[in-house]
Amino acid sequence: MRILAIDTALPAVSACVLDHDAAEPIAAESAAMERGHGEALLPLIKRVMSKVDGGFASLDRVAVTVGPGSFTGIRIGLAAGQAIALACKAEIVGVSTLAALAAPLIIQPFDGVVAAAIDARHGKVYVAAFGPGGRPLLAPRRMGALEALRALGSGPLLLTGSGAPLLAKEARGRGVQVRIASERPAPDIALVARLGAAAQPETAPARPLYLKEPDVTLPASKPNPGIAATTEGGAAGARPAAATAVQA
Repeated sequence: MRILAIDTALPAVSACVLDHDAAEPIAAESAAMERGHGEALLPLIKRVMSKVDGGFASLDRVAVTVGPGSFTGIRIGLAAGQAIALACKAEIVGVSTLAALAAPLIIQPFDGVVAAAIDARHGKVYVAAFGPGGRPLLAPRRMGALEALRALGSGPLLLTGSGAPLLAKEARGRGVQVRIASERPAPDIALVARLGAAAQPETAPARPLYLKEPDVTLPASKPNPGIAATTEGGAAGARPAAATAVQA
């Protein structure tokens, strides 16, 4: 099976192509960035695919990070992944950013709890926890740091992700044994591909994992005197649409 992995959910734009039984990706590229994912993604994918024999037609599956992360970034990655999968007649699966961050720690023996945490700002984190062998202990959720620490138990804790320092500070202040393995802000794209290879489309759908409402303020609509309102106090909203086309 040949997998194209895409990640735009966090402060990076990344893609790689991996044969599921190979030790290393055929091609991979990653660029750290806070904004501009939409403009950077397709050129990056095309550069990666230019190094792959058979190109887009050789893909069997597309794996895309579904969050938690940036509301806009998640949508960008999913739109591109769905367009590529459709054009290539390939399967598509979703991969949790928290699972991908935790993956390198789960495969190592550790007598405690592995937790991946992403800084969600305002003293909160997106967090998920895993036991031996990757057994899920805490499903992805958005919590205050102290609340998250209580949910993780008495330790010892092995932390990864941009939210790890926040959790570690709370843990040390309460005498919980803790170690930060990594503070990387985005997962290794090769691990996204490996998780995507192991996933099943039925249980890992490529749909957004939003744990927080988007930080968007809609502009106030101006009344139109020529149109009578049918409901007092009603509100109307428009749903933005975005389309990404990829020539396979």
